[in-house]
Amino acid sequence: MLSSPTSLSAALPLGCLRRVHHFAINVKEMSRSRHFYGKILGLYELTGAEVPETLKAEVAAGKVANFRTPDSTILDLFWEPDLSPPNPDPKQQFTRANHLAFDIAPQFFDQAVEVLHQNEILIDHGPVSRPTGRGIYFYDPDGFLIEIRCSAE
Repeated sequence: MLSSPTSLSAALPLGCLRRVHHFAINVKEMSRSRHFYGKILGLYELTGAEVPETLKAEVAAGKVANFRTPDSTILDLFWEPDLSPPNPDPKQQFTRANHLAFDIAPQFFDQAVEVLHQNEILIDHGPVSRPTGRGIYFYDPDGFLIEIRCSAE
């Protein structure tokens, strides 16, 4: 169990962590997930020398796929063919991660919503409007919650 914040004796300096390096998720069907993240969401898939040396064998075997987001965060997909959430209802969280959010320019938000509808992607809720912007929440092929959001114009 973690100590309470008041009992911590050491901590990293504020600002020491610079950015998210990568986000890794387990997927049941690699081809379906590669299509979803690469073709539907338009993320760039790493190939050849771009693949980290430590993952080359797994990528070659079809067990891992790596994508780069526009801000250079890496999304790693790990093939877990026996993956199934404890509850078959995708609205029930089955991981400690809540959701993965992608930022989009406001002028492309409505187009993103339309792409989700055209591809019959299961929408959890939204689009929603907030003082900070707009968002839509939907599921990837394995039931992981994804958000596309834009800041208020």
